[in-house]
Amino acid sequence: MVLNAIYEADFLGFSYGFRPKRSQHDALDALVVGISGKKVNYILDADIRSFFDTVDHEWLIRFLEHRISDARIIRLIRKWLKAGVLNDGIVDTSDVGTGQGSVISPLLANIYLHYVFDLWAKRWRRLEAKGDMIVVRYADDIVLGFQHEADARRFHDAMTERLRRFCLELHPEKTRLIEFGRFASRQRSQRGLGKPETFNFLGFTFICGQSRKGKFLIHRKTRRDRLQAKLNEIHGELKRRKHHPIPEQGQWLRQVMMGYFAYHAVPTNARALNRFRNRVIDFWRRVLRRRSQKDRTTWATMARLSTNLLPKVRILHP
Repeated sequence: MVLNAIYEADFLGFSYGFRPKRSQHDALDALVVGISGKKVNYILDADIRSFFDTVDHEWLIRFLEHRISDARIIRLIRKWLKAGVLNDGIVDTSDVGTGQGSVISPLLANIYLHYVFDLWAKRWRRLEAKGDMIVVRYADDIVLGFQHEADARRFHDAMTERLRRFCLELHPEKTRLIEFGRFASRQRSQRGLGKPETFNFLGFTFICGQSRKGKFLIHRKTRRDRLQAKLNEIHGELKRRKHHPIPEQGQWLRQVMMGYFAYHAVPTNARALNRFRNRVIDFWRRVLRRRSQKDRTTWATMARLSTNLLPKVRILHP
């Protein structure tokens, strides 16, 4: 709590992860507003390889000592970093990394990236960028937008070198530079290319699209792999609960779906949410029909049950 109060005064506006009164939806909205409101034509989707496992302890302590003069606090953090992680009854210790799951790890990660990336990226944008540039960071998930491809490539090279100085590296396969923005579709069409590529951020796939009036609109859809994983999880649990009373099953499904909608119910995602709801209802019908060879559960029955027990799709984060 003490460290949070100190560093909240220092952290920059484009940092959203694990900060008070800042959520994943704030980061998602900031990215949509940035791409829509600035002259963004290229997106750099940057992925730091195994970030939480490669944070250098000595660099982290040096960063902390910029703001923390109390040796007792520094000593306590050193002990926290050296405490290790309990895996199958064995304590694993390391000279690098901040054990994920530790209550202080998100804050220490933010402090590390504040000095390694945030301050440097802010300075690069002010002094080096030739055109518009946007930055959104949520923990180690970083998305940057550029007006000019040359800026994007220069930043990528400079960022690679910058991270290397502090014992970090970009994942070569997951870090991508793509053409994306209000003019991407037209420019790619003129060159005989297909639709603009998409990128993922915080569980959503970002897609270049159009509104009903033909204006540029960013579509956010739940990542297909995350959607399928959740459906598989629900299907497996429904099989386990198939002999429970139907109202009890419905109550459980309602809670699960409301939790899913609470995060994924963003604009332009209604179609994916309806598909998710329909698949859940279909799984439920199949499970109920397997309770007995004489079961006569029909679609009409399922329509009534879903209307009475399951939540309807509505946008919760306009």
